[in-house]
Amino acid sequence: DRKINRFFSGAVVRKDLVKAVKGNAIVPSYVLEYLLGQYAASDDEATIQAGIGTVRKILADHYVHRNQSELVKSTIRERGRHRIIDKVTATLNEKDDVYQAEFANLGIKGVLVDSATIKAHPKLLVGGVWCICDIEYFHSADPRVVPWILGSIKPIQLSNFAIEGYLDARREFTTDEWIDLLVQSVGFNPELLGRRAKLIQLVRLIPFVERNYNLIELGPKGTGKSHIFSEFSPHGMLISGGEVTVPKLFVNNANGRIGLVGYWDVVAFDEFAGRKKRTDRALVDIMKNYMANKSFSRGVET
Repeated sequence: DRKINRFFSGAVVRKDLVKAVKGNAIVPSYVLEYLLGQYAASDDEATIQAGIGTVRKILADHYVHRNQSELVKSTIRERGRHRIIDKVTATLNEKDDVYQAEFANLGIKGVLVDSATIKAHPKLLVGGVWCICDIEYFHSADPRVVPWILGSIKPIQLSNFAIEGYLDARREFTTDEWIDLLVQSVGFNPELLGRRAKLIQLVRLIPFVERNYNLIELGPKGTGKSHIFSEFSPHGMLISGGEVTVPKLFVNNANGRIGLVGYWDVVAFDEFAGRKKRTDRALVDIMKNYMANKSFSRGVET
């Protein structure tokens, strides 16, 4: 652990801290890890405890609990501006030619989003992104005007990635040390696993780094199969229940909107098989071609 902190100073977060700060906030682990990385990325216990306190205060002040959404909306109205943490999804309103955002926990929709924000963060259009946002309130006499205004938005994930630094640090670790580091990053204690068990856990990460890699994992509940794809990275999308349509996954011919595979590095299906599952044959045919060739066509374009 000391070696990891030495070569990755400022980028190390203890996994047990996530549980310590999460409480009853229904947010992915990577959101909390991002915040902890800002304030508690250290091996100094005093710094860590101070960082935990800061993160807890940020969550208490800014995270939107669904059962407190009306209170948060009132706070925004009374203050005129308030910072929140919420999952934001954007859509294009073709009628008015504007982008509009919907906030999952706050429960408001129709919030105007400028084109520059969409261009900078296109994943807002597909599946949504957890963000730190400044929301403003301005009431208008025109009932068609939404009073909510998006002041600023910042996705809760790393804004850039300098691989050179990681490559340089990798040379300081043996293969076994690096495997242990990766296993710890996933959230497991490498001391409790044999080498084969460690490698099996790392297989789940291959779709995040290898193009067109298709993986099926069978196993009992509670073994971390879904956890990796829902909690580990903001670049993966987990579809619960395995229910999805062709337009949602690939492309909607009605409006030309690209589906999930066009925006997410990994798309995973939870509980995809089952006796009562109804299979769309068109979806299966397109998926087979896409999985084999990394391309698809719905008669319009590929």
